[in-house]
Amino acid sequence: MILWIVFIAIVIIALILDLGVFNRKPHEIKTKEAAIWTAVWVTCALLFSGVIYLSFGNNWIANPTGLTPSNAVLKFVTGYLIELSLSVDNIFIIALIFSSFAIPKKYQHEVLFYGVLGAIVFRAVMIVFGVALITEFSWMIYVFGVFLILTALKLLFSHNKEKDPRDFKIYHWISRVYPVTTTVEGDKFFIRKNGVKYATPLFVALIIIELTDVFFAIDSIPAILAITADPFIVFSSNILAIMGLRSMYFLVVGMLDKFKYINYSLVVILAFVGIKMIISHQVEIPEWLSLGVIVFSLAAGMLASRWIKDPEIQ
Repeated sequence: MILWIVFIAIVIIALILDLGVFNRKPHEIKTKEAAIWTAVWVTCALLFSGVIYLSFGNNWIANPTGLTPSNAVLKFVTGYLIELSLSVDNIFIIALIFSSFAIPKKYQHEVLFYGVLGAIVFRAVMIVFGVALITEFSWMIYVFGVFLILTALKLLFSHNKEKDPRDFKIYHWISRVYPVTTTVEGDKFFIRKNGVKYATPLFVALIIIELTDVFFAIDSIPAILAITADPFIVFSSNILAIMGLRSMYFLVVGMLDKFKYINYSLVVILAFVGIKMIISHQVEIPEWLSLGVIVFSLAAGMLASRWIKDPEIQ
């Protein structure tokens, strides 16, 4: 119990320092800054494996599964890498959401910050009630898989077209509770005009990101539970991966601005993840293959951007 309290306290302190000190003023996260913070979070996770080793070796934590220290470390690192790789899938969906709602880059970090807070709460609940919850809503994997494939097709044929936030159904659902502005109002999630309270596109984007994370958690949490049933390993590996998701997002999304053909890489990745979800109950696709598809798609997009000349320039 003490280790649980210490770990949760460290996560809370890290979040407070993140938004209250390092990112107190909204600013655009550059690729270099994102790379540094990504390295910091990955290093912290790997160092935490030492805490896992000591905890299971000195009975600092309940060990219902009877894991040895070395086995506990192996399962923690494996679970962390799986969650990190699955988070990469989530990054491209987030990029699509921000693009659709025209969220300025300097405000994206704050939206993701609150998104992480929600993700921590949702994933804690799903881990505690994981088996029952996943069994109850397992059909959602198929729904979201089809959605990703349709999104990939839409992006393929209309990625250069402007998207109107008012076309999203969630926009209309939220509008029934609060009127929604069509433009970003600084870093505000809600504003008041003429005595009427309005939600902003930042709030709508946050809600969609939270719902997206729930869907991805339905896929990622079972993957970790398949490795170990130890609740602390599952929770800590999951949360540490989520904590590093924001910096990884800005690291990866920077490629979308620098390489004009990365959009086609995104189409391939979205389609692959969608197919993977649809066939997940019939065919088990190893995580190394998922990572391989992601890396190959990104590399192909970057190389194409470098070597294929723009027809308009010729």
